[in-house]
Amino acid sequence: MTPRDRKADQTYVLAVDQGTTSTRAMIFDHGGQIVAVDQVEHEQIFPKAGWVEHDAYEIWKNTRKVIGGALAEGNFNSSHIAAVGITNQRETAVVWEADTGKPIHNAIVWQDTRTQAMVDELAKGSDEGVSRYRSRVGLPLATYFAGPKIAWILDHVDGARERAEAGELLAGTIDTWVLWNLTGGAKNGGVHVTDVTNASRTMLMDLESLSWDEEICADMGVPVAMLPEIRSSSEVYGECKPGVLAGVPVSGILGDQQAAMFGQACLDRGTAKNTYGTGSFMLLNTGEDIVHSGNGLLTTVCYRLGDDAPVYALEGSIAVTGSLIQWLRDNLKIIDSSPEVEDLARSVDDNGGAYFVPAFSGLFAPHWRPDARGAIVGLTRYCTRAHIARAALESVAYQTRDVLEAMRDDAERAGGSMTELKVDGGMVANNLLMQFQSDLLGVDVVRPEVAETTALGAAYAAGLAVGYWENTEAIVDNWAEGGRWSPEMKEGERERLYRQWNKALSRTLDWVDDDIEAVSEEA
Repeated sequence: MTPRDRKADQTYVLAVDQGTTSTRAMIFDHGGQIVAVDQVEHEQIFPKAGWVEHDAYEIWKNTRKVIGGALAEGNFNSSHIAAVGITNQRETAVVWEADTGKPIHNAIVWQDTRTQAMVDELAKGSDEGVSRYRSRVGLPLATYFAGPKIAWILDHVDGARERAEAGELLAGTIDTWVLWNLTGGAKNGGVHVTDVTNASRTMLMDLESLSWDEEICADMGVPVAMLPEIRSSSEVYGECKPGVLAGVPVSGILGDQQAAMFGQACLDRGTAKNTYGTGSFMLLNTGEDIVHSGNGLLTTVCYRLGDDAPVYALEGSIAVTGSLIQWLRDNLKIIDSSPEVEDLARSVDDNGGAYFVPAFSGLFAPHWRPDARGAIVGLTRYCTRAHIARAALESVAYQTRDVLEAMRDDAERAGGSMTELKVDGGMVANNLLMQFQSDLLGVDVVRPEVAETTALGAAYAAGLAVGYWENTEAIVDNWAEGGRWSPEMKEGERERLYRQWNKALSRTLDWVDDDIEAVSEEA
């Protein structure tokens, strides 16, 4: 009997959760409970206004570190691990040398807006404008997605395009980068693969065929040969080699928001969740149907298990939520640690008339306004740092309502409805925010017992592929409610506040113009 043949209660599944600000390794038991964890933050690199980068090698180094740390915490070795799953910040793009594994440029992060001129040019080349490829890929033309980021690197690193055409360079999102290194990298035959959920965030994958669209790749200037093979979200891609997990299969990949959906057991059509992380992301399961939004939402792949039919979702993406609290801490320095924001916000009864629209990278769903920029409006001398803190927290709930309003309309057209919202991510520990969120939405907000559903979803995908969990019913059985908030606010007050929010949001539009773009380029 090999180590991976042990019974479920004798082995565990390890998930690598590579996020926007940190990398974690989490080890789960058969009941979906965390038994060990390690986490390391990585540097945020801001070369110019609107540009955001990560050092891909630092991310890989941290991945190895946290895997070792989690194994050490649990006093485990490779014989205790049945499988490895990967979940990752989506849309962040890496290009590296096939023969050395060296990135030719920092990873360009999903928040980065440097490709705006490129997407504008692509939009001008079609009568559909920003919807030029939407019917095929489910996405508008926007700086958010990975395809233009890969093209930018090829256009701006000397000789990169020629090397890509010659087959010397590989490209991928962060899942592909981590998998390639885990399975051997340049020296030991690393596996160059992505899953359908991450591929659906590049703007390069056809939603129906689940393959790279050669016409779109050509339009953007991304050679298909440098892209990874697209596979399902739950199958054995390869084995770890070398290192502390040598021989353990890597058998699950899900983009972070789809992983949270899976970890929340939102497996039935019509179920929805919202994840509060660096940004916030709401997904609605639409089953095997590709539903195109009429309200600015994204159509994306929710997951695909092995050879089963793919499951799709509608998604509303919000660029800045948790990162706004980091901004209060690091830039304004009005708090010393992120958890302090709740007590500071609670020290006042309301926002004092202040509204904070954190359009640091423009506005994502459902507005899709790259010209917007952040603003705090409604200030008087009465306002204090506590009111600013409260306005920052409330902005998370307001942005979520913007998405929910769009999603409700699309869901009704698709024959479904939402009566509650499952929530997860770091900010769900903030009880003030969760109550305000329920008040503003007018529905129950439900937190799971295990709040780290992103890593859990990746573990489930990996474990299903190797038989650690027999079927998806086991995932549903594992889910347990850990908290519930019901609306307490009167309808009139709810709508008054939301009306004021929309007034504040309107003040952020049309801010970026040619003069500001010129200043940004010179910075």
